[in-house]
Amino acid sequence: MSTTLPRPDQSDDSREADALDAYSQVVVDVAERLAPSVASLRVMRRTRGGQVPAGAGSAVALTPDGFLLTSAHVVLSRSSRPSPGRAAFVDGREFTFTVVGADPLSDLAVLRADGDDLVAATLGDAEGLRVGQLVVAIGNPNGFADSVTAGVVSALGRSLPARAGRSVRFIDNVIQTDAALNPGNSGGALVDSRGRVIGINTAVAGVGLGLAVPINAATRQIIGSLMRDGRVRRAYIGIAGGPRPLPPHARTRLGRKGGVEVVEVAEGSPAARAGMRAEDLIVELDGRPVERVDDVQRLMSSDVIGHALPVRVLRGERELVLELFPIELAD
Repeated sequence: MSTTLPRPDQSDDSREADALDAYSQVVVDVAERLAPSVASLRVMRRTRGGQVPAGAGSAVALTPDGFLLTSAHVVLSRSSRPSPGRAAFVDGREFTFTVVGADPLSDLAVLRADGDDLVAATLGDAEGLRVGQLVVAIGNPNGFADSVTAGVVSALGRSLPARAGRSVRFIDNVIQTDAALNPGNSGGALVDSRGRVIGINTAVAGVGLGLAVPINAATRQIIGSLMRDGRVRRAYIGIAGGPRPLPPHARTRLGRKGGVEVVEVAEGSPAARAGMRAEDLIVELDGRPVERVDDVQRLMSSDVIGHALPVRVLRGERELVLELFPIELAD
């Protein structure tokens, strides 16, 4: 009796085909679900002769009645004045839009299109992302509408510098992905395998490297403020700082390795009035440990404006507790 054995590679080939089919099906499903919610933006600039094209990008429908979410740098001109434009959808509809509010320090902006019955996307939560997870980017790179690219989350917890006038902050927990992004993708959706928007594509950092502002509790607050008030209120204390290792005695006592060194104190600022000096080492703010600059930035919300904010600093061999009264950061 003879037995016919399967080729050693048959099962492997079958598994690979099944895996490819499953991967492809996820991308197809996500693309079909999100494409109606992603708009192609044509941004206009006002001149004495009328409006002229000033740029392009993408946006995601937030609500059926016309609210859109995009990147602030897509709709802010060099003068930091928001620019109107037109938003086109995959179903052929095209609407004019105005800018409700733009926040350069998070690189997020909310628009209002003059149409209704939009297909609103579902916002997810980037806090649950894992490195290696499948993500899909949907946008309009280089003018090619409704383009879809897929990849994985390459890294989490990146920081992206953002500037508004003299103010510089770091956007926290930026998502790094290898899904191909090109000019025009900014403002488009980064989506998980369940079709939920977990990021807004914001920058191309290099070949095979894209970044997206996460959708999380902090950015949801920013989006809500832009929709409601057209702006984001932030606290200001008036320091420039950078990370610095703690001296050995403080490292042992506090149980951590670093703090934030005050490099400069703005004249007349809340920090100056509280008695802070250059070379002070901040180790605690409002009772919370401080190890990095974004630990300070994270606390600069509207909730602390005008309220006492204790700050613990190391000054040479001494440990001091000062009291700050943050003011609102001017536009």
